[in-house]
Amino acid sequence: MTKSLLQDEKECYISGSRSGLERHHIMAGTANRKLSEKYGLWVWLRSDLHTGKGGAQYEQQLNRRLKQDAQRAFEKVYGHEKWMQVFRKNYL
Repeated sequence: MTKSLLQDEKECYISGSRSGLERHHIMAGTANRKLSEKYGLWVWLRSDLHTGKGGAQYEQQLNRRLKQDAQRAFEKVYGHEKWMQVFRKNYL
């Protein structure tokens, strides 16, 4: 398991809760999920914030916030050019 670029502790990235956690790959889709894993673009989320009605899988505003946070973390390490080369979309 690749270390997350966005968090060090095993707690919900949104709520800080330490129970009912699921791993959320921020960049969706089969190919992007593999890239999320490779570059550490994943976070722990409570199950309701992951796959619930208002969770990252369905709530566009939360999904975009996570993508923006992921892009910022990635660019601190690899730079903007690499982000655009790998993910081809600017979320900032």
